Amino acid sequence: MTYEQLSAFAQTSGMIYFIAIFLAVCLYVFWPTNRPKFDKAARMPLENEDIGHD
Repeated sequence: MTYEQLSAFAQTSGMIYFIAIFLAVCLYVFWPTNRPKFDKAARMPLENEDIGHD
């Protein structure tokens, strides 16, 4: 295996790896059962709770 072949293999496998990670994150974010969790997180800054500041 030459350097060029190893380089092409590393680049291709890295691209496939990052695409797979990206798709997994997109699936997690847009999965319907996660919506309430993200809605709650979106409302958190607007809630008026005392967090213990003196």
